[in-house]
Amino acid sequence: MLSPEPGEVDLAERYAYPLDRVWMRANMVASLDGAAQRDARSGGLGGPADRRLFLLLRGLADVVVVGAGTVRAEGYGPIKPSDGWGGVREGRSSVPPLAVVSRTLDLDFDAPLFTEARARTIVLTTATADPARLEAARERADVIVAGKDSLDFAAAVRELEARGHRRLLCEGGPGVLAQVVAAGLLDELCLTLSPLLLAGRPARILDGRPFAVPAELSLAHVLQDEDFLFLRYTRSR
Repeated sequence: MLSPEPGEVDLAERYAYPLDRVWMRANMVASLDGAAQRDARSGGLGGPADRRLFLLLRGLADVVVVGAGTVRAEGYGPIKPSDGWGGVREGRSSVPPLAVVSRTLDLDFDAPLFTEARARTIVLTTATADPARLEAARERADVIVAGKDSLDFAAAVRELEARGHRRLLCEGGPGVLAQVVAAGLLDELCLTLSPLLLAGRPARILDGRPFAVPAELSLAHVLQDEDFLFLRYTRSR
């Protein structure tokens, strides 16, 4: 389904969340040959339209889930309001909180991500986290402990829902997204296809052990901006 006529589309309408359930959306970018990163960063693959959609999807979400490795590699700071949000956050906080996935809690809790966040940052971790690091995390963030040796994503999502976060956005990285898919929690994948060929052996959008039964998604829409394609897939039910 390519957009039938040239012209602007209402992205907030096209990407609206269902309101009757918890919904986990992932937003990723890849080159034509499947690379999820350029120079070790996903941001090197995008363009202005990709950035605009990235910000809008954040505005639509109740919480943004991201791995600690991606926070470090991409230089994450606190989420700030965007001019393109319009009224999409009416009745909610001015920004969604970030929920950072970290088993080891190797995070700088004095960084702006924690000290300057408009919505208090959430940390998703495990019961085996270092007690001293866990105490430091609780001083700067809301902490959810889910799982022992590895994060129990299903339990973490239930806890996020209990806190009123039903519209979830996962920004990766590839390791975190692989775990979300393996747990059967991914409802929607928004994939920007970047018109680049990189070669080499960079990470793909999922980085994990092969699935015994591949997850199957259905195409919901395709949008085009210049040479970029914006693909939206939803879970096959």
